[in-house]
Amino acid sequence: MELKEVESAIEGILFAAGEPVGVERLCMTLEIDKATADAVCQRLADRYSYERRGIRLVKLENCYQLCSAPEYADYIRKAFESRKPARLSQPALEVLAIIAYYQPTTKAYVDQIRGVDSSYTVGLLTERELIEECGRMAVPGRPILYRTTQNFLRSFGLSGLEDLPELPNASAEDEQLTLDMESSIARLQEMEMGEGLPGEAFSDEELEAAALELAQQEEREESGEPAAIAASNREELPE
Repeated sequence: MELKEVESAIEGILFAAGEPVGVERLCMTLEIDKATADAVCQRLADRYSYERRGIRLVKLENCYQLCSAPEYADYIRKAFESRKPARLSQPALEVLAIIAYYQPTTKAYVDQIRGVDSSYTVGLLTERELIEECGRMAVPGRPILYRTTQNFLRSFGLSGLEDLPELPNASAEDEQLTLDMESSIARLQEMEMGEGLPGEAFSDEELEAAALELAQQEEREESGEPAAIAASNREELPE
């Protein structure tokens, strides 16, 4: 099979699938190696982007998927008269960030970091297919383990978990960073999935700010500082 034919075949397969297709399946179907499949998909992705086409080819870990270009989201939404999906609340963003960085992890661990019960939020994120069950921990009670999904990667514009910014080393006394985090969470709520189609990425700075807040919460848990006191300290800071 010629390279041009392979390219057309991959394009047709991804279009017909309507969901992520594993690179192994492409290789097996077209009888090509992984390097060739990756090269062809990258060339297609570059072409769509360079020609400002209405579709994009995105990589999600070891899978590829065709999706609409985020810059045409308003026109597509208007054409289908679809409502914007509900935005994630601040607690939902916090839980999602914890699971993203510490996966696979349990709800009990999420509760320990946040200091409150997260049952409803975990259920909501599971329903929206941003997280999923991935087994049980081998301890008494066998609690359920959770991890993020490909829909999480697609919604936040990530190719893989390695694209998440590194967790910064936060100092407990730097309360101004906490205030910056609260501002970033507010921006995330505005930008969150309702503002565009899958593939619209959050900036590294916003994700890093969310990660910073989680690190500070862990430090407060270890030091035994109640959440209410921490909140009071933030309110007493000068503008």
